[in-house]
Amino acid sequence: MGQIITFGEVLMRISPRSNKKFIQSNIVEFYFGGTELNVGISIANFGGDVKHISAVSDDFIGETAISYIRKFGVDTSSITFSKRPLGVYFLEVGAVMRPSAISYNRSHSAFSEIVPEKVNWEQALENGEWVHWTGITPALSQGAFDVLKEGLKLARQKGLAVSADPTYRSGLWKYGQDPKEALIELLNYSTIFIGGINEINEVLGTEFGYSNDDFLEASKLLMETFPTIEKVFDKIRTSLNSSWHKIRARMWNGTEFRETQDLDITHVVDRIGTGDAFAAGLIYGLQQYDDYNALEFASAACALKHTYEGDVNLTTVKEVTGILAGNTTGRFVR
Repeated sequence: MGQIITFGEVLMRISPRSNKKFIQSNIVEFYFGGTELNVGISIANFGGDVKHISAVSDDFIGETAISYIRKFGVDTSSITFSKRPLGVYFLEVGAVMRPSAISYNRSHSAFSEIVPEKVNWEQALENGEWVHWTGITPALSQGAFDVLKEGLKLARQKGLAVSADPTYRSGLWKYGQDPKEALIELLNYSTIFIGGINEINEVLGTEFGYSNDDFLEASKLLMETFPTIEKVFDKIRTSLNSSWHKIRARMWNGTEFRETQDLDITHVVDRIGTGDAFAAGLIYGLQQYDDYNALEFASAACALKHTYEGDVNLTTVKEVTGILAGNTTGRFVR
């Protein structure tokens, strides 16, 4: 595997323990994460070579974040420091019929002030084979969009694979950029699409439904619209309530449609970062297996993330392949 490069904000998550609301408790836990960082750390846990590009606060919080990232073996040499604070979000974890709730404090964070001259993409991509981006980063600021676009353009010139998870969060796009136009521009530099009907409809302005037939037609239209995109992968979540979910996945690679079986998650420990775990499993899997086995690996990695507290998937390749072999009873490993 060559080096995988991720680019995005490092966030601190603050949350009360044991599914409590903030009003119930004055004891909280914190974790570091961020959509693209979650992907990078998960791939590093699988044994991949990963570099994360970002900007963090020039204080002990930023230094702690850097130390946290490094302990997973992720290259932090392209992370810069800023006088602005690290982005923070507050999470109340729901249970059963009560949904989880998130409040962000990231409008003037260290990462939101990033600009192209702060990132040397030529140097950052020197050992790169793959770049991963999501729709979160270009939504944060004009500078973040400009830096990402510059990196993707150079990555494609160098022949790197580029995976896109164009998550659309309407509440983030506040600086004047048109979300649809921005995502379309960035997708023109992408080769792998990680997203479902909602993301495709948002980009294309279509109204496809959620059936497999609609997914297939939507994927074909997406690939016609963006000729650089070679494959489309979609994670499907069925929520019975906040604590019980089912996960499966489907794909279209231009010649073959495949779909995995449901994985039943009867007790969700932590849902945050599960989509990132899917993306990480897919990126790792595509470098190790054929498309369908990569899809199964991604789905199982996503399911396992629901069992870990925090933003990051701490599972290993052995644990994922164990799930794929049918070891889902949770019996002791001795």
